[in-house]
Amino acid sequence: MALDGPLASDETFTEQGVTFVIDKKLFEDARPISIDFVESAMGAGFLLKSALTAGGGDCCASSAGGCGSGCSG
Repeated sequence: MALDGPLASDETFTEQGVTFVIDKKLFEDARPISIDFVESAMGAGFLLKSALTAGGGDCCASSAGGCGSGCSG
């Protein structure tokens, strides 16, 4: 995740008052996408999950640490 402005090739949507910008093609491939804020012993951050899979598991990213099987390239 990064702070960015929308481009013509981006999809923009708002969830719970937060506006998200994502490439339209990636959005179509990754739907549904969920974004949660989590706190753990490793810290706090955003947990991203999508329909994309890598290595047969759920694909997610978190600034707070592990999230299941994760993305394995």
